[in-house]
Amino acid sequence: MTATDRQPGPGQRTDVDAAFRGSATYRSLGEQTLSPAEERFEKGRRTVGLFLAPVVTIVFALLPLDLPRDQHLLAAVLLGVIVLWITEPVPIPIGGLIGVGMIVVLGVVPADDAVAPFGSTTVFTFIGAFILAAAMLKHGVARRFAMVILSMNWVGGSTARVIIAFGLITCLLSAFVSNTATVAMLLPTAIGILSVIAKLMQDKGLVRPDFDPLRLRVGVALMLMLAYGASVGGLLTPVGTPPNLIGRGLIEEATGERIGFLDWMLIALPICALMFVALAAVLLLLNRPEIKRIEGVHEYVQQERAELGPVTRAERNTLTAFGITVALWIFPGVIALTAGTDSELYTTISDRLDEGIVAVLGASLLFLLPTDWKSREFTLNWSDAAKIDWGTILLFGTGIIFGSLLADTGLAETIGQSSADTLGLTSTFAITVFAVILAIIISETTSNTASAAVVVPIIIPVAVAAGINPFVPALAATFAASFGFMLPVSTPQNAIVYGSGVVPITKMIRSGITFDILGGLLIVLLLPVMVDLVLGSVG
Repeated sequence: MTATDRQPGPGQRTDVDAAFRGSATYRSLGEQTLSPAEERFEKGRRTVGLFLAPVVTIVFALLPLDLPRDQHLLAAVLLGVIVLWITEPVPIPIGGLIGVGMIVVLGVVPADDAVAPFGSTTVFTFIGAFILAAAMLKHGVARRFAMVILSMNWVGGSTARVIIAFGLITCLLSAFVSNTATVAMLLPTAIGILSVIAKLMQDKGLVRPDFDPLRLRVGVALMLMLAYGASVGGLLTPVGTPPNLIGRGLIEEATGERIGFLDWMLIALPICALMFVALAAVLLLLNRPEIKRIEGVHEYVQQERAELGPVTRAERNTLTAFGITVALWIFPGVIALTAGTDSELYTTISDRLDEGIVAVLGASLLFLLPTDWKSREFTLNWSDAAKIDWGTILLFGTGIIFGSLLADTGLAETIGQSSADTLGLTSTFAITVFAVILAIIISETTSNTASAAVVVPIIIPVAVAAGINPFVPALAATFAASFGFMLPVSTPQNAIVYGSGVVPITKMIRSGITFDILGGLLIVLLLPVMVDLVLGSVG
């Protein structure tokens, strides 16, 4: 069944479950239910981008800048690709592939070097996680999880509380499990919750019969809470996200100052708490849910749970594969808590239980656990797996490519050093502000891990040259590297929720830039205070 087949005609009743199972990263205008004003805006945005992207690329490439040729051309192509990503004249994954092709054609790097980052284990994390999510949606596991959350007395009656509660769960998990793994494991439940809300709105006549459930504001708020909440929670511990470990190691090497596990948490906890409050306010104000209260939700949930019936063998198999995957994702974090991140045991375990490898092995179990051995029927078949969102996988692969090229060509370092020299930074506050802004900007077009690996080594010598202890600016850059929320390629979790088809790129940009600004301000203002309180003066 194609996306067009799933689009209901005027007056026809939307099949909500089918809409979420078959959602796509990119939908043409004919595959969406748009108001006349929305359709005019979308046509204008996409038409402008079609002509603006090549103009921006060519003009920037012709500017007489004092840059090495490879850095100059990379910057020109990347600017054009960003225009394509924002305006969507072509599907967003295709925009990234056009950029990769242009990099090779213009001779920035050879073809083999350009596509090598597609072999990143993060790409395999996506593949495995999406296959697991497909099984959870197909067999109703996600729906069961959604019913459990919605049946809670404090949560179920309010859309805002549903979103906040889900964000708190995400934050707590991502403090100890990788952000990508957290979002991957919770995405099916988020879709299940949204499906229940959409069907309830439909049954109560709160929307048109032929409404598009993928365009609900409550869905945007819920999905972005999942993605952004994981980034906020990942800051809470040193093992919450790779940039934390990268930044901590570079800071220790440069300053001799060691940040213990507990010290890190004490520094990060107030910052993360205020970030979460700011996040909830931003998402609920900019993506105000269509309804405040979900009237009759308890009765509706009881009815739905009764219709689901007892847990089937396919559901048990899916839960088994999912549970094993999550346990293996968590296990390195448990070792870090008990033996420390510097131990040989942690290094061995984390290297061998790479989250990408764990994801594909966990997904493989779905093709080994039978539902009917006599008929050789298994939990999932390849036709189910082939329907995962390969566009998102391609999209993030191209993001990794641009991130690695920013570092390999030296363009990121050139930008950082030139900006610092031009601005004449001489104080801890000024360098900290610069560090946060640079880390957020770079993380918008590359992964947060690459952002930390690029920006922290730039900030440390800038601070040293100004006669300032680099501890606070470098730690601020480490925190800010987990930001960058405007685009699907900014973080893996952004890409995952974008792959749900629920979050339009314009809504992600608007919410993301607002939270970038608020989060950056919180880091600049609170981090020096917390470092002084927990560790004493380090400068």
